[in-house]
Amino acid sequence: MHSLRNRKLILGSTSVYRRELLGRLRIPFSVESPHVDEAALPGETPATLAQRLALAKARAVAERFPEAVVIGSDLGKPGDHARAVQQLRQMSGKTVIFQTAIAVVCLASGFSQEALAPVKVKFRDLSDSEIENYLQAEKPYDCAGSAKSEGLGIALLERIDNDDPTALVGLPLIRTAALLRAAGIDLLA
Repeated sequence: MHSLRNRKLILGSTSVYRRELLGRLRIPFSVESPHVDEAALPGETPATLAQRLALAKARAVAERFPEAVVIGSDLGKPGDHARAVQQLRQMSGKTVIFQTAIAVVCLASGFSQEALAPVKVKFRDLSDSEIENYLQAEKPYDCAGSAKSEGLGIALLERIDNDDPTALVGLPLIRTAALLRAAGIDLLA
């Protein structure tokens, strides 16, 4: 595999959360919007949707910057207050598996790998007033499951089970680091 070490690294996302997470790896990168339709296809599972969108986002940016190494990631978001209320009511008292996908692509070299980071989350039984108070305080409309686990949303949860603590925030750094290493980018050089 041709080393991608000296290529520009681009995060194909407008998410401030993903930008902050990738910044933890202390490698230079730029950010580009992928402009990808995030609607689910009929019958598409959450895992398939997340994987398809992560790869589509990475490829969309890579089309504009074919020499760059591009990271794409996906984890569904509610978008507005009404959908957030609906999501939290549906998840109240249940265990939910969130699927976060990551893809790393470089068109010029032909490099393309992806990974999935499932996160099992147990929600407490939530009252309508708790849901409303939380949403007014946090406004987590750009967060998976409307529960900002790195903020007040942690109070909605009983348990989080996964092997990558950043996956629920939107960019699984353990898998991202592994994919970047596979691409020839040494994070500790």
